[in-house]
Amino acid sequence: MLHKNRPLLSMLILAGFAASLAPAAHAAVVTSVKPLGFIAAAIADGVTPVEVLLPDGTSEHDYSLRPSDVKRLQGADLIVWVGPEMEAFMPKAVAQLPPEKSLELSALPAVKPLLIKGGDEEEHDHEEGEEAHDHDHEHHHHGEYNMHLWMSPEIARQSAVAIHQKLLELMPQSRDKLDANLHHFEAELASADTQIASQLGPVQGKGYFVFHDAYSYFEKHFGLTPAGHFTVNPEIQPGAQRLHHIRTELVEHKAVCVFAEPQFRPAVIDAVARGTRVRKGTLDPLGTNITPSKDSYVKFLSQLSSQYASCLKGD
Repeated sequence: MLHKNRPLLSMLILAGFAASLAPAAHAAVVTSVKPLGFIAAAIADGVTPVEVLLPDGTSEHDYSLRPSDVKRLQGADLIVWVGPEMEAFMPKAVAQLPPEKSLELSALPAVKPLLIKGGDEEEHDHEEGEEAHDHDHEHHHHGEYNMHLWMSPEIARQSAVAIHQKLLELMPQSRDKLDANLHHFEAELASADTQIASQLGPVQGKGYFVFHDAYSYFEKHFGLTPAGHFTVNPEIQPGAQRLHHIRTELVEHKAVCVFAEPQFRPAVIDAVARGTRVRKGTLDPLGTNITPSKDSYVKFLSQLSSQYASCLKGD
């Protein structure tokens, strides 16, 4: 009986030996937030897997790393993140890894000149209570710059170039595929840029309020003119003075639209818009319903553009 099963036994031993030689399964690229996963997936397509650290519906504003997250970061070949002002949960974990594993986008020489100032200093005066004031100063926006870098098509292109370079160093044998992926991404991005500019052209100059100050790069790039935002940190409700100011603007028809976000549909938006003719829309700054893939970043920009256009054009 034993003799009959010997070939099977040998196969099992060989399979076990091969498995012990195979590298542990892990994503070669881990990004902090989903839109960075869109950019990385475009470059890594067909070469290496990409994973996103933050689960859908989670805010990057106050995330804490779990032990399983730390394991994923340690197992990754490359970690792509914005910088300590955006992901306060990352620096300690990244500091324990070899520096070549980390790609901090806000520190890239090609990205630094493209950064937009946070521009929220004047709003400290409007916020009420010392608690809100103190919290503001701890918060990522109150560094010098707005850190929602993935909202900028140009910063996305520079990020793709940097990810391409890093993956080329890690996987020189995949040069042809990585080069083709970068060229595809740049061409798709240029085409989407033209298409979005023509979609948003007719609504330039229309005033609106966004819930959360996340869209400056996109708005500046496409010439949109927000009247302001409800809050800098979506975890903190805006103060009464801010709401009174927004309400006045809406009543005086200085804005045609107010935008909520998928994970933040605060009652304050309904309350402020009640009794006015202002329309309500939703903007998704993280592409919650989009799966990272070769064309997901372009899909994300196009979705955002349609969300703006459908509410702003109205009649």
